[in-house]
Amino acid sequence: MASDATARARRPLGERLRGWLGLLPLQRRVGYLTTAAVAVAVALASLAGWATVRSSLYSSLDSELVDVATSLSVPAAQDINNLGGLTERSLRAGNISVAAIRSDGTTYYVPDERDHLVLGPDELATARVHFGYSARSGRMSDGERYRIVSVPITNLPGVALVVGRPLAATDAVLGSLLLVVGVIGLLGIAIAAAAGTAVARSSLRPVRQLSDAVEQIAETKELRPVRVSGAADVAVLARSFNDMVGSLAASRERQRRLIADAGHELRTPLTSLRTNVDLLLMDARTGMLREGDRLAILTDVQGQLTEFTKLVGDLVQLARDDGEATPEAIDFRHVVTSALERVRRRGPGLDFDVELDPFYVVGVSDALERAVTNLLDNAVKWSPPGGTVRVQLEGNRLRVADEGPGIAEADLPRVFDRFFRADTARTTPGTGLGLSIVAQVVRQHGGVVRAGRSAQGGAEFTVVLPGARSLEALPQPAAV
Repeated sequence: MASDATARARRPLGERLRGWLGLLPLQRRVGYLTTAAVAVAVALASLAGWATVRSSLYSSLDSELVDVATSLSVPAAQDINNLGGLTERSLRAGNISVAAIRSDGTTYYVPDERDHLVLGPDELATARVHFGYSARSGRMSDGERYRIVSVPITNLPGVALVVGRPLAATDAVLGSLLLVVGVIGLLGIAIAAAAGTAVARSSLRPVRQLSDAVEQIAETKELRPVRVSGAADVAVLARSFNDMVGSLAASRERQRRLIADAGHELRTPLTSLRTNVDLLLMDARTGMLREGDRLAILTDVQGQLTEFTKLVGDLVQLARDDGEATPEAIDFRHVVTSALERVRRRGPGLDFDVELDPFYVVGVSDALERAVTNLLDNAVKWSPPGGTVRVQLEGNRLRVADEGPGIAEADLPRVFDRFFRADTARTTPGTGLGLSIVAQVVRQHGGVVRAGRSAQGGAEFTVVLPGARSLEALPQPAAV
């Protein structure tokens, strides 16, 4: 402990002051620094004003004393020993004291003057140089402060006349001024302290709001945006924080939905799989099933596993955040062509009428292909044997139409909802997530998707994406 205290004491004052300030709350630090800055400014301004007044008073007094000394030098030159017949009474009447000094150091005073000026090197230098004048603050022989001026006597080379006047009145004025300046300075410092505290409190209020919001989020685990009013810098910080909170909230929501959806949708296939596996295990022990029944159960298990795998893939796709994927310039025709190659194998008896105009987008190729594949899969599933699936890319619109039964008017608003399946689709294979994935991917790419009825009476889906007809006209890639 003693060694630590000694080490701290040996540190420079500035370092110790910074360390002390670092331990204080930010608001108090701002208040202290503002008060200190204003206090220094007030002190310097007050001292500068006092010094200016002091210099002005001394300059005025010196000018007056030089005039008096010049006027007295003429009679003093006629009788240097008696200083021109000056008496103590006449000096007192003029509130001055007079003396003379030769270049060899010989001094002359008024004969009946009890106290006289204490002369020094400045006055001796004036006598020797015999040019200009000197002015300084000195003392009488009784210790009283005087302002002393010396001028050369024109008719007596090597002699200077010295005149002094008491500084009591001037010092009294300067003392009163210093008192006023000190009081005003202290008052200014007090006002500065109050203003600094108010400024610190008001300017740091947004920071406190942000800090309180962070603490509330840490305590409640509720990822809510922060409302902060104040300076632009703090507003930028709040916006960045809200963006981070929004990303975390979206990630948490995706995780929550994935868990909820998985728990809800996986329960039925898992129960069915368990029932079939239990039957197969029981049959392995007892041989109660016929060969045809056993084959039917195994075929059912295989189908359920296929649906189970697709459901898990769809759930993962919905829970993904493709905002972190790197977007790139894509020829959308290649995306549609690749999806068509995959889907043609699933509808061997169907005809695909395809018209693709040039169109380029900025996005994630895999996600867009998944969305187009889901639209084509939906068309294949509902198309009658020998039917035609029409795929048309014109401008920024992709249309996929089939010749199936179409979508009921009552189901159109909900067709892109997750796990929604119309009454006519409940007996068909599927997870109810394909069109939800389409809507999510299109929305992430800044587009829209609509469902309606085709001219042939079937379903028609229209995807509108931002893009361009040529690669050169495409804007620079940005995060999707």
